[in-house]
Amino acid sequence: MDLLLSLPASLSAADLSALVLLFAVWFGIGWFTERPPAGKPSVSVLMTRFRREWMMNFITRDPRIFDSNILSSLREGTAFFASACMIATGGILALIGNTDQLRGLAAELALERPGGILWELKLLVTMFFVVNAFLKFVWAHRLFGYCAIMMAAVPNDPDDPMAQDRAMQAADLNITAARSFNAGLRSVYFALGSLGWLAGPWALIVGTAVVLYVTWRREFASTSRQVIMRSLPPPRLPDHARLPASAPRPPQP
Repeated sequence: MDLLLSLPASLSAADLSALVLLFAVWFGIGWFTERPPAGKPSVSVLMTRFRREWMMNFITRDPRIFDSNILSSLREGTAFFASACMIATGGILALIGNTDQLRGLAAELALERPGGILWELKLLVTMFFVVNAFLKFVWAHRLFGYCAIMMAAVPNDPDDPMAQDRAMQAADLNITAARSFNAGLRSVYFALGSLGWLAGPWALIVGTAVVLYVTWRREFASTSRQVIMRSLPPPRLPDHARLPASAPRPPQP
């Protein structure tokens, strides 16, 4: 309670602005990644198509060991990140209980003036992102388990009336699990960016900008996105933008 009452006096306008910017960017890039413009899909959105194609090919694949190996690797990834987040949470809790060393280091580096922001709050912001990532990874792990059960229920006969419906159910569970996994990764990125607050509000702003750029580039301007787009049909041009078939070719230089 004393900590909550002392927050308004402990936080400066620059710190409050940097903190609001951090959470606004975190929420905004997550929303934009999952709901991009129609002409600029993100990698996460592009992969939903291939996850559905995977499940359609899964119907006729025999044996299905290859698919089970893929799903096992996905679950192992979520379990690894969830375990890492648990370890990070324990480390942050240990730091919150003993912030004297951080205060001494900040004093030596002149990162904080006397009576500055509470170090506990700075670490709590980082812990928020780490805990959120842990919850996302755990839920993704569980959803991949549901997907495995649904895949086992998909008939191995394409003529079975339930084959495509079961395959699409498995695909939707796989897509939902991947969405939760991607959200967990974004929280890990922003947890790292929030550590900049230990050096002051301007360092937090810089850290937020760096994480935003990295996240945006990987979703909208990465080499992997170019590779994925290579197998997709080109965008359909409007009628007024098309050249008539009989139109002469422009002169070549």
